[in-house]
Amino acid sequence: MAGAFSGLLAFAIQKMDGIGGLAGWRWIFILEGIATVLIGTCCFKLLPDSPESAGFLKPEERRFLIHRLQTDSGTKTGHVETTDLFHWPTIKSALLEWKIWFAIIVYWVSLCPPLVPTPMLTASQGNSISLYGFTYSAPSVILGLGYSAANAQLLTIPIYVLGVIATIVVSVYADKYQTRWPFIVGPYCVAAVGFLGLLCIPHPRLPGLTYAFLFCIPAGVYPPLIGVLSWIGNNLAPSWKRAVGMALLISMGNLGGAIGSNVYLEAQAPSYWLGFGFGLGIALAAITATVVLKFTFERLNRQKEAMGTEEEIRARFSEEELLRMGDKSPLFRYIV
Repeated sequence: MAGAFSGLLAFAIQKMDGIGGLAGWRWIFILEGIATVLIGTCCFKLLPDSPESAGFLKPEERRFLIHRLQTDSGTKTGHVETTDLFHWPTIKSALLEWKIWFAIIVYWVSLCPPLVPTPMLTASQGNSISLYGFTYSAPSVILGLGYSAANAQLLTIPIYVLGVIATIVVSVYADKYQTRWPFIVGPYCVAAVGFLGLLCIPHPRLPGLTYAFLFCIPAGVYPPLIGVLSWIGNNLAPSWKRAVGMALLISMGNLGGAIGSNVYLEAQAPSYWLGFGFGLGIALAAITATVVLKFTFERLNRQKEAMGTEEEIRARFSEEELLRMGDKSPLFRYIV
């Protein structure tokens, strides 16, 4: 939704070019920056830090969430025990977890292609907007097809609306079938088709086809972003390992933006053969990493099932030992 609304906002805010002696792109940073600061300040006060402090929850909803957190974390309060915080062996365990590093490759695809700077869009009236993200590299491609800068911004809206719809549909079916990997690989295949098309077709001569391939990118890279976060979060335990692991995944995954910013070159606009070629390559790498994770999780689950029944395992290990094993516990099953 942010991608869709940003195009509409850019179309409106660029009309402010010259007001107060400021260029239109400066007004974008000012107005959107003010909104971000105000909303962030409100969220700091409004977002609860635990079910106990969430006044908008009904008593039965609060009890349900507390019970779910207790089951998930293995603690009485549902929070990480203070003795586990900043415990270096546990942090080291999370940092060396191989499946997190494989997931980072998958995560990069959703951030490397979109997070790239785009050249300045110059309209005939002299308006100029310097925008970041795939939300704003799409307009530069559309601009190269012969559309005005204002219309290029508007034409990005349907592209990101499709991305929203695809994310919702994929998420619903992933939960319905209680599986993750096919709903990560499938969309990335769509993204790969989009990158391949944008890489191969002669853009100015086939504007309709170029525009159609742009739809594949948000529809292909945004649904897996949600999927890989939930997939890896589901497969990390206990809670302290999940906390460190998810922080590692998101922080290292966001480095994809630094990579992407150096492969979409202004001199190559609007073809961006290096950027689209890199996007295609990293999409194929993510598909491979996802398939490797899928088969590895299945193999590990089979090994755990071969260790005996739940009664036999509980006879060998105490409840505390099983909780501290986390996802290494013989009773833990990886979600595929």
